[in-house]
Amino acid sequence: MRGGPPSLVHTDAELRRGSLRGGLPSRSGRSPRRLVRGAAVLGAVLGAAALSAAQGRITNARTETRSAALGLAGEVRAIVTRNATAWIGYTVPMIAGPRQMCCYDTISGSGACCGTCRLEGGSVVTMTTGDARGSRITLEPPTEFLVLARAEGGAVVRVRTFTPDCDIDASGMPLVWLTDVKPDDSVAWLSSLVSGAGSDSERVNRVANPALSALAFQSGQPAIEALIEFARASPVTRLRGQALFWLAHKAGQQAMAAITNAIDNDPETEVKRRAVFALSQLPKDEGVPKLMEVARTNRNAEVRRQAMFWLGESKDPRAVKFFEDILLKQ
Repeated sequence: MRGGPPSLVHTDAELRRGSLRGGLPSRSGRSPRRLVRGAAVLGAVLGAAALSAAQGRITNARTETRSAALGLAGEVRAIVTRNATAWIGYTVPMIAGPRQMCCYDTISGSGACCGTCRLEGGSVVTMTTGDARGSRITLEPPTEFLVLARAEGGAVVRVRTFTPDCDIDASGMPLVWLTDVKPDDSVAWLSSLVSGAGSDSERVNRVANPALSALAFQSGQPAIEALIEFARASPVTRLRGQALFWLAHKAGQQAMAAITNAIDNDPETEVKRRAVFALSQLPKDEGVPKLMEVARTNRNAEVRRQAMFWLGESKDPRAVKFFEDILLKQ
């Protein structure tokens, strides 16, 4: 019957032809075996594309892929103990909000947003919020970011962070890309880098500080708790101050409590000053009232001066009224 569905009954000759080609003919005329092979190839291509997207825009790298499903710290340790120089990378969920983490010194020299970062030779990482991607079209802000660590001489000697929309040139270096990284494993490993840096200036600058910033941008309660712990108890003054700075970007009651605790109880005036600055970075409804309280009541004169300075910088009407009241009373 013309115009009807294709016949589902096959002759012996058709069956023989189909078996010789690897199976029964399909409606498209292709054998199931060929279709399975095609599906497998398509799946491999899509899987590779997904992995490539997860790795961000890294070029000129000799990439090896490994799973960290059994633990990030152990996998990194296995790579580091090779005693070879290589970069290790993975992605973790990022706190909400439009932002781009790239680098200051791009290869093109055309600015932070649009050139290609040198993974090996780059220095300062820049962070922009909002739409700062130049002519690049992005439909949605990134929900993950890249953590990259340089292994050399049996140790991690540098940590860098990027959003996936940043172009990165690896300069031909080996890159071990870790999949299946659990967020809690990331918090624990980054925390170990901060704790293990000691007071050595180079390790603080190249490992501990960037690891703290990675904790600040990683989403989830464990990352906040790790920052609070470093703000309260790190034996390194600079790291306590840096943790307070990043806590201010987290906001919330836990951040406020940790910052206030540092102002009241930290033995180092420098940490107290950083804590006052952290208050100035909180949303104004949270930060300004606390700054006024510190400026009025704190026993440390330098802390009071810092609070007044940042109140003046806030341009908040409540701060103006605060200064009017002080001047009129005098």
